[in-house]
Amino acid sequence: MNALRDALRELPETVFADLLESDDAHRVVMDLPGATGDTVDVSVDEGRLRVEARREKSFPPEFSYVAEERSLFLDAELPLPPNATGEGATATMERGVLTVTLPTRTAAGATRVPVEDA
Repeated sequence: MNALRDALRELPETVFADLLESDDAHRVVMDLPGATGDTVDVSVDEGRLRVEARREKSFPPEFSYVAEERSLFLDAELPLPPNATGEGATATMERGVLTVTLPTRTAAGATRVPVEDA
């Protein structure tokens, strides 16, 4: 579990993440403002949680960027505890907050986790 906590600390400063756990699941909650269920991809493979997210930015055509400080893309790969699995995992996206719940079981193979807008 320490590897996952350390990996969450190493995310970009613009990404806030929490780790929760219960007897039967692990939950990762990430703030991804501007991202939607359509612009986030979550998968679990070989003991790693992979999150790819992009946010859409738009501005009126009469404006141009002077400074661009908000990242457009996140590509994070987080190590999972040995007892977490993608089988039966769920992911929701609500108001820019991604919640991924991973059951506690023996991991087996790659699993794609669907992301739904809540």
